[in-house]
This record gives sequence, structure tokens and C-alpha cells, in this order.
Amino acid sequence: MTESHPRISKAVIPAAGLGTRFLPATKATPKEMLPVVDKPAIQYVVEEAVSAGLDDVLMITGRNKRPLEDHFDRNYELESALQKKGDAARLAKVQESSDLATMHYVRQGDPKGLGHAVLCAAPHVGHEPFAVLLGDDLIDPRDPLLQRMVEVQEQHGGSVIALMEVAPEQIHMYGCAAVEATDDGDVVKVTGLVEKPEAADAPSNYAIIGRYVLDPHIFGILRETEPGRGGEIQLTDALQQLADDEKVGGPVHGVVFKGRRYDTGDRGDYLRAIVRLACEREDLGPDFRTWLRSYVAEEM
Repeated sequence: MTESHPRISKAVIPAAGLGTRFLPATKATPKEMLPVVDKPAIQYVVEEAVSAGLDDVLMITGRNKRPLEDHFDRNYELESALQKKGDAARLAKVQESSDLATMHYVRQGDPKGLGHAVLCAAPHVGHEPFAVLLGDDLIDPRDPLLQRMVEVQEQHGGSVIALMEVAPEQIHMYGCAAVEATDDGDVVKVTGLVEKPEAADAPSNYAIIGRYVLDPHIFGILRETEPGRGGEIQLTDALQQLADDEKVGGPVHGVVFKGRRYDTGDRGDYLRAIVRLACEREDLGPDFRTWLRSYVAEEM
């Protein structure tokens, strides 16, 4: 019989980054609040967590991130104005973000890397397994990656990371996993991890993308993890220790994702994400696709 593991209910979203790749837009506006069509990127991430059954969300923030809290809070003045206008559709959109999940916030303080940001969640998470979602990666809701990762963690215990095959010349931009096959076609056993290796040194072309389901033993390891690449505390280094010793925190598995992913951390991919999502919208898609075809034809 398959061993049962505790049900996961908490999600952690690190959102303390400065967004320097999007300056000057992010000088006064958090990068997570940049719109993807008509919703901020961060709302897509929270919606993904909720769709996977994780409705207790802790956001790791920093200075100048107050708009994140405001977005997921009630705005009574705006709601009252929309009610008086009888604008039920827009009122529902405004209220949607504040009703999504139970939101909590903690400041990271010093930007010491992703590993340190995750460690800031320890008092809230306690001794439960939990998910980590990075805001730069948007996963299409038609491809329920996080839900699958939760299922794998509940089956095997330990930790689960999301992997995607990339071209060898791109692997230096990601954490990289050495893996072994399992009986499940989309699940691999992770035997090693390297943060942003050169192509010649990479153990595979499986890149770590921004979704994790972690055993709480990761906190004890992170407290002892020395700064690594870039002088930051790397989550990859802590996961390597879990992969090395299954007696502490269980094994590390990977779910190989082959679905639709939108990278909003890069300016070019951010624009492509907007175009793709707008084209697929029922309310915007038909007219937008017609204009886009015309524009491309003219430019060609």
C-alpha cells in the first residue's frame, strides 16, 4: 500500500526582488504588479496555488512592496463607486483578488537569496510540507503542474521540484538536476543539483523552474547553508543535501513539465506572455488576433 503523507495547505511566494531588469518601470512599482493583460502577474501565481488546494498563502516581501498587500486587500472606496455605477462586472473583478486566499506577509529584510527568502517562512509554515511558487514563472491553468507536484509529494514524501527540458545552451541560466527514471513517466528521482552550470558541466538538460514542494526539514539545512553562487544562500544547495541523505527530509523527486509556461522575468518573454494570453482570451482574442495578423503582414 502506498504510504500517505500530510496534506499540503500552505504556499510561499518569494516577492522581495528589486526587478532591476524592468527598470525604470519597477523603480516605484513592484515587478510582481506589472500587468499581464489586465491582471498583475502575482495574481496568476496566487490563483495557481488556490487551484491546487493551497489557500493559505505567505508572501515574502521587502521595501516598496506595499502595493502587493493592497492588491489582495479590500478597496471599499472603489467597490462603493462601482456599486453606485451598477458596474457589477468590474466590481466582481476587484473583489476577486481579495477573496482568493488567506494572505499573510513577512519582510525578508536583507536580500540574501532565494534560500534565505524561503527560510523567512519557517515560523509560519512550522513542521508541515509546503509549496514555493516563484512569481516570474506563470503556469497555464490548463496544465496543473503544482497539483501534480502535490500528488507526488503525498505519494513519496520528501520534496518535489519542477523540471523542464531546455536546450543545452540555455542550461547555464537555471539550476540543473541529475536524475534517474522512475515507474511514472513524468516523475524522476533527483540525485544531484547544480546551480547555473556551464553546458559542459551540466549533468543533464533538465532545468529547475519556479515551483517546489518542500519538506520542512529544508529549514534546518538552510540555517546552516553558507552563501553560494552570487554570494547568496541558494535553495539549490540545500536541496542537494536532501538529495544526498534521504534519512533527513526524505527523497527529492522531480516532475517533468511539458506544458505551457510563461516567463515574465525577461522583457521579451514578458511581452510574448501578454500576446499569447491575450490571443486566447474570449473577450479579447478574436479582434486582437485579427489586428496581430494584419500588423505582422504589414511588417513582413
